[in-house]
Amino acid sequence: MITYDPREWLRPVLYVHKSDTFRKLLPLILLIGAVTAGFVWLENERLHLSQDSRVKNITVMHNLLGFAISMLLVFRTNTAYDRWWEGRKLWGALVNVSRNLAVKYAAWLRPQDTDDRHHFARLIGAFSHALRGHLLKETTRLSLDEQEHPELAALDRQRHVPAQVVTLMHQRTARLVREGHLTQEQLIVLSNDINAFLDICGACERIKNTPIPFSYSTFIKKFIVLYTVTLPLGFALTMGWIAVPVVMFIFYVLASLELIAEEIEDPFGRDSNDLPMEKLATGIAAQARDILA
Repeated sequence: MITYDPREWLRPVLYVHKSDTFRKLLPLILLIGAVTAGFVWLENERLHLSQDSRVKNITVMHNLLGFAISMLLVFRTNTAYDRWWEGRKLWGALVNVSRNLAVKYAAWLRPQDTDDRHHFARLIGAFSHALRGHLLKETTRLSLDEQEHPELAALDRQRHVPAQVVTLMHQRTARLVREGHLTQEQLIVLSNDINAFLDICGACERIKNTPIPFSYSTFIKKFIVLYTVTLPLGFALTMGWIAVPVVMFIFYVLASLELIAEEIEDPFGRDSNDLPMEKLATGIAAQARDILA
């Protein structure tokens, strides 16, 4: 995730990063410019349609369609940002749940139960890393010492790793209740916090596995291309060669909004503007170790 100072103006305007939409759209922008230039040349040298009063209807059509496409793009970007922000709220909830669970274990476990404290600290941190790997669709590599915690060697990396980590938390907590280190009342409170881990995981999976409907996304792309390709029909008649940079700029703005929406609608990825899950997971693990130390 790119960090920046929102109060600055000059640096964001001049800075070009690898995910900048201009880089991705440059071939299409040049193509649109070439199409516009070709139509302007035809108008000036061959067609002379500007002398026909009926061509004014083309400009009216573009005005009407411009309003429609602006409404579609506003809805598209708002929907994508809502998904990104919901993902950030879920990871914020994961931070809070992890802290709360670590604090309760630290308060209720005896000071001499160092092995149990260390075990839960590693599992709390492991869940955040496991969730990150699960959302990235990678083979999850837990940063846990299997020699110190031999039960982790039985984890199946091909199955739902976050659920397996939560199962280990429940198993260890139930064992502590049987041994008398925790009460039944404390078990009920801890179980609610542990279950919240999988609730957060399920909500993240809902965002990850439910993209914007394909027909809606393709319709916007087709609309943008057709609208921009037909712009020279009206602009070339009234603006001449100035229509070339104008049409290129209009296409850049419209297509950039669609690209930005595509990038942020899935916040659990590796793009520059996706959530910093690795940083959040590392912070959760460090805080759990400090609390349970």
